[in-house]
Amino acid sequence: MTEPNDGTPITQLSFDDALAAFQRTVAELETGGLPLERALALFERGTALHEHLARLLTEAELKVQQLVTRAGGALETIDVAPDAARDAE
Repeated sequence: MTEPNDGTPITQLSFDDALAAFQRTVAELETGGLPLERALALFERGTALHEHLARLLTEAELKVQQLVTRAGGALETIDVAPDAARDAE
């Protein structure tokens, strides 16, 4: 599934771009009176955008959780994949 405006795949959209696309999709669905095919396409797109947004939020949460206080009070981030962080718990 891609972003129709510029061809960028949904999975490559930034959080802000994906959120804006999601809001536009929901707004169009809420107008009603759409042909069934268009409504289904919008619903599919909205679902894909929602999943992408949820993944980005989960990744951000994991990065915050991985902040480790080091000696002297300095903070250090540790990059981990979401699956690796769950395995470490």
